[in-house]
Amino acid sequence: MASQSLNLAKALAARFPWTTNPFIVSAPMRGLSSAELAVAVSNAGGLGFIGPRPNPKDWTLVLDKVRDLATKARNTTSSGSQLARLPPDYALLPIGIGFQVWTDDLAAATATVQQHKPCVVWLFAPRNGQAELDEWSRALRDASPDTEIWIQIGTVAEAREIIASSSPPAVVVVQGAEAGGHGRATDGMALTTLLPEIAELFRKEEKSIPLLAAGGIVDGRGAAAALCLGASGVVMGTRFLNAVENNNVPAGYQQEIIRVQDAATSTTRTQLYNHLRGITTWPEQWSPRAIINRTFRDHQAGVPFDELKKLHDEAAKSGSNNYGPDGRLGAYVGAGVGLIHDIKNAEAIV
Repeated sequence: MASQSLNLAKALAARFPWTTNPFIVSAPMRGLSSAELAVAVSNAGGLGFIGPRPNPKDWTLVLDKVRDLATKARNTTSSGSQLARLPPDYALLPIGIGFQVWTDDLAAATATVQQHKPCVVWLFAPRNGQAELDEWSRALRDASPDTEIWIQIGTVAEAREIIASSSPPAVVVVQGAEAGGHGRATDGMALTTLLPEIAELFRKEEKSIPLLAAGGIVDGRGAAAALCLGASGVVMGTRFLNAVENNNVPAGYQQEIIRVQDAATSTTRTQLYNHLRGITTWPEQWSPRAIINRTFRDHQAGVPFDELKKLHDEAAKSGSNNYGPDGRLGAYVGAGVGLIHDIKNAEAIV
């Protein structure tokens, strides 16, 4: 299995000629992944992503900015610019974009991909399983045939559905229960057991699809472990929240990431902060991991939701001042948060 994953890793890296070994991806975090971060990650030898946009019209603004930043990086004479290695005829955006299938509009997504041609589209969280993912995959491939389709899963059952799919992805992102973003609410498993079982299943079924490991990975130790488990590369979300270039993340949020230790006692999976933001329609099988603060403790103590909502909305007006143990605002993080002690630029992280 080790030789197969190594061969898949080499083939994967060859499809993205600016990337370096190991293959490192910044997760497409909704509302938190900035254009500056995505391009900085790719320019450092990884693959940066832009997360789903609350307003479909925002895609043009952020991807136009990505194109400008990527063009400058490609034209630089700096020895540290990995994007400068791209051949002149490389026409795709050297970053990926993510869609949450349950809430995003397929027609709008197709138009975005056709216009901007990112190198990858990452699909996640369908309401109707693999059939819906297949529908999206076919439409997006028609819109931009050279754009790869990646799918994120969190269970062995979803892996079996991909094996039976009529439109399988180019890459499967395997998200363990350690993840901070929306993961499986009740049936998720730790990456150390989930990833090897899926890798073994794909091998037995002779499916040569690279697997990327996601969930709780914040440093080289976690990356090395994931590669040993059968991954061809790794995805990091929380670590890139504390990147200098990620100007979408409030300073208070970043300081919380530095402060928090022992994710087993300082974080929890809950939809509470989604609901306080007015997001109440996430499919029930997914839930995010958040830092426990005063809002969650009050919720456990029985404070009515309407009161929590009022306090939350008041706190949101002052932003960064309302993170922390006594804060009201939600901060989503992965279980590796206790290993992050600083804010670094994307190149240093990669």
